Amino acid sequence: MATRTQRLAQPKPDRLRYPDRRSVYWLDELPPEKTGSTTKAELSHRWLELSRSKKFYTQVTLSPTWEVSERALRAVASNRLCSLAQPRAPVAGWRPDRTLLAPLNRATQTAVATSRICQLAQPKRRLVLEGSGHKSKPVPMTHLHCKASAHIELLATPKHDHPGFEGERAVCWLVSRAARNYNASQRLLELSSPKERKALFEGYDPYTVSRAARSASPSPRIRQLCLPLPRKCSSN
Repeated sequence: MATRTQRLAQPKPDRLRYPDRRSVYWLDELPPEKTGSTTKAELSHRWLELSRSKKFYTQVTLSPTWEVSERALRAVASNRLCSLAQPRAPVAGWRPDRTLLAPLNRATQTAVATSRICQLAQPKRRLVLEGSGHKSKPVPMTHLHCKASAHIELLATPKHDHPGFEGERAVCWLVSRAARNYNASQRLLELSSPKERKALFEGYDPYTVSRAARSASPSPRIRQLCLPLPRKCSSN
């Protein structure tokens, strides 16, 4: 057996034995010449298997009785199989279902309901307020027949109009003579005129110095800030 060094010393096979090859892949031999006008494709075994149509199996109705093999007839069940074949027993505290109509005893049939039970057996009544789409809060029966207090009657009384209320104003009304003969003042005409909008920097002169700036005098702090720093001043 050749060692690793001997195998690495062997020259590599020459793949350029056929310089005029007709395929872009490496070939050990020249491809066969074409005899027909078209190329014939060769399918692999897997492609042939996938190209076949699927078989549809029809459901076969089996007979309800079938033959049991002789080995199955002679089989003997194990202890584990016999324990699994036993039906599951109910729980220790399980009781069978009660009958739908249980018989009533004589004490229940001859019982007389108390006044409290009769009161609890009455259905609750709900009041519906007039003009409201939803039902009001249920009011107990004991609160319906009692007399309303003075505070509740005061709140239930609708509010009256103010004595100075004159009712809704008509859509068309008369204009007074003073309003028709009124002359607007100069200030009112000035305020009623639309505001003039100027373009950005229209009429602005950046080199104009205002009179306040020309007559201003700097403060001692500003004079101090205008002086150069002592460390940057030369001693000469």
